[in-house]
Amino acid sequence: MAYNEEKIAQNTSYFTLALVIQKVISFVYFSYIAVQIGAAALGNYTFALFFTTIFSVMVDIGLANVLVREVSKFKEKSQHYLTAALAIKVPLALLTYAAVFLLINILDNPALVRQLVYLAGVIMVFDSFTLTFYAFLRARQNLKFESFGTIIFQIVVFVFGVIAVNLTHDLRILMLAILSASLFNFVYSGWLVKSKLKLRFFASPDKLLLKSLLVFTVPFALAAIFTRVYGYIDTVLLNQMIDETAVGFYSIPYKITFALQFIPMAFVASLYPAFSSYFLTAPELLKKTFEKALVYLGIISVPLCLGVIALARPLMLKVYTSEYEPSILPLQILVVSLVFLFLNFPLGSLLNACNRQTRNTVHIGLVMSINIILNLLLIPRFSYIGAAVASSVSTVLMFLLQLYIAGKIVPLSGGFLMGKLWRVALAGAAMFFLIKFLIDFINFIYLIPLGGLVYFGVLYLMRGFDREDLRLIVRSFGRHRSG
Repeated sequence: MAYNEEKIAQNTSYFTLALVIQKVISFVYFSYIAVQIGAAALGNYTFALFFTTIFSVMVDIGLANVLVREVSKFKEKSQHYLTAALAIKVPLALLTYAAVFLLINILDNPALVRQLVYLAGVIMVFDSFTLTFYAFLRARQNLKFESFGTIIFQIVVFVFGVIAVNLTHDLRILMLAILSASLFNFVYSGWLVKSKLKLRFFASPDKLLLKSLLVFTVPFALAAIFTRVYGYIDTVLLNQMIDETAVGFYSIPYKITFALQFIPMAFVASLYPAFSSYFLTAPELLKKTFEKALVYLGIISVPLCLGVIALARPLMLKVYTSEYEPSILPLQILVVSLVFLFLNFPLGSLLNACNRQTRNTVHIGLVMSINIILNLLLIPRFSYIGAAVASSVSTVLMFLLQLYIAGKIVPLSGGFLMGKLWRVALAGAAMFFLIKFLIDFINFIYLIPLGGLVYFGVLYLMRGFDREDLRLIVRSFGRHRSG
């Protein structure tokens, strides 16, 4: 299968559109239940989800990334890879759920929180197998079906969750809404693997392939463990060192920042198999594609970063009510590092695709360690503000480490990148100061499109992007050609 810019953009468009819809629904849903149940209950709800999310990596151990990379190269071995993957994951799922059960009972948490974790653990298992099934479709650069599943998942959560919160504020019922959606996605993705790819679930695994998969997953597994701990340990520490209300105040800015990550996630989902192929066959295309990804994500992340900083107060007070006013500052602190967070996605994808996964793992482990130390130092004194500072500092550090190694893999065109990015910075500054000037006179809802028009207008006049970029995006919504 040939990898080209149009196909990458096309796949990115499918997945981006799905993630936009999913994230919008998710954001509205989370905002709604946050207002309905209050900060303390929200803290318990998010703690249960984040606690099991840390453990979920023990079920996958990085298999999804390995499967995308290897199956994209050797599609004829798909059946063998699926059988081996399932032989690894089934016992891991049972062991991981047992570990979750034991640890949450060892920790000093109320009965309700323990029950929420039990339900979230089942969600963890379903989602892990779903991720494996979708990996086989991603390896073929086919993201249409995953995009559909992503949307349906969130619709199920929204419908069941809204009904539940209006009938009862029982957090266990809200967790069952997510469990129902996870079960659907698990069945749907499994059906796709069986019907579209004609693969079987029950077959004798190739022992040599199984062993090689386990070897391949070691750096990915460590990276995934480090990433999950790094990404969610702040919430767990807030819950244990402060209280559930602090978790509730922190979860809103965390959710907003996390929701915005659908953009780099969509890029990486489509770019990763192309990076793997280009590394072996077309180094010039690897360089060009990687630089384009950095530029496009820079163009998108800068206005998001500056826009959220400028509009944080009216956004929080109007959408979440004054109960969540303490969440304003941590939101601004978290989005300060949003640009670096976006750029870390293609950087990490490049390292993994180009057989630098061990170095990538070292970076993540180092940043995770620093993040934990910062949280332990800052949370007791500054609570959720300290957690936000620790997160942003860690994100910037990760960017610097990844960029250094990426420059050794791909000889980056400093002139091209700086020429684009300084234009992006100036356009972002123009938008930011306009919003700050008008924020006391115009409703913040109107300032969002106005700021966007000013940003992209200034950027276009400064030739920050051109017609070729626009044509590529438009063509990406054309007829899909699956490989």
